[in-house]
Amino acid sequence: MSEEQEKTSTDIKLPGLFAFKEGMATFYNESGEAVPVTVLRYEPWVISQIKTDARDGYSAVQLACQPKKKKNSNAAEKGHLKASGFENGAQYVRELRVKAPEGTQVGARVSIESLSKGDIIKISGVSKGHGFTGVLKRHNFQGGPGAHGSKFHRRPGSVGNRTWPGRVMPGKKFPGHYGDESITVKSVQVVKVMPEENVVMVKGPVPGARNSLVKMVRE
Repeated sequence: MSEEQEKTSTDIKLPGLFAFKEGMATFYNESGEAVPVTVLRYEPWVISQIKTDARDGYSAVQLACQPKKKKNSNAAEKGHLKASGFENGAQYVRELRVKAPEGTQVGARVSIESLSKGDIIKISGVSKGHGFTGVLKRHNFQGGPGAHGSKFHRRPGSVGNRTWPGRVMPGKKFPGHYGDESITVKSVQVVKVMPEENVVMVKGPVPGARNSLVKMVRE
């Protein structure tokens, strides 16, 4: 985004934010209690589109973050994000399914102070992927004896039926792809917001790997 656009755009507050996960830390509150927190790094997001019920069928605010290089941007991206101040495309384009506050304009920056200390939010992120795993790791099966030739140490055991229905029922817990799925955690408390550091601290763990994108929406 150009410097002129950055100076003229006003920060606007929304009912939610997107941020990047940094890791976990310990925060000591006013009472001296140690609170486990997840540190989230906020980077500037710009409003790239305002969707309305009349035109798009639903209300939402589209946000863009981190400009792409010219060689990695196509004409559609450039045309779509031109009004919001991007010369090329953006690395991240996401939506918040909220009604845009009155006076919101394309190109306005989203303030980190959209969230404040004490807010109760729900956080969504993509969990860590573990690849193809067995039933012990994927479904917490107990397994069988580990010695005396049981040949049943980490296996799922019998999975079939009798003559009727004579097949394995859908939904049976088997080995397979574990993790890498969207997880939402509700009733999470915002412990501290640090605008000067572009940091948001929330209580407890947050789904996802380091540097992964998470969405926070006030409940």
